[in-house]
Parts: sequence; C-alpha cells; structure tokens
Amino acid sequence: MIRPERPEDRVRRMLESPHPQVPRDLAARAVERGTRLLHRGRMVRRILWALLAAAVIAFTVWASVAEPWAVPPAGTTPPLEGW
Repeated sequence: MIRPERPEDRVRRMLESPHPQVPRDLAARAVERGTRLLHRGRMVRRILWALLAAAVIAFTVWASVAEPWAVPPAGTTPPLEGW
C-alpha cells in the first residue's frame, strides 16, 4: 500500500527549491494599486453617503407634502337631516 504524501513534505520540498525572481517594480506597483483601491473605496463611501442624504431629504419633502400621518378625508358627506 502506497502512503499518501504528507502536506509537510510537499511544503518542505517547495521551500528547498530555488525561489523565483521578484520584479524590481513590485513594491511600486503594490503601493500604486493600494492607493488606487483606497481612493476608490473613499469615493464609493462618499457616493453612498450622498445617496443616503438625498433619500432622507426626498423622504422628508414627501412626508411634509403628503402628510401620511393625517386621516384622509371621508369620501362622502354625511346626509343632512332635520332641515
């Protein structure tokens, strides 16, 4: 019966093999990409806050105009009796 290879042996063999060359501009590219991601995240948050503010303003305007808390007027008038 053949024993399966242990993960530790596989990792040990990978560490003993020659390491690949790292590009010289790797750090600069990583900083540039990180900066770009930070700016993008900040812009997304600003847009979401602006949308939230617009939604709150729109809801406030609608609520002040429509007055959903007020009882709607009756559809018919009561009959006039006793005239």
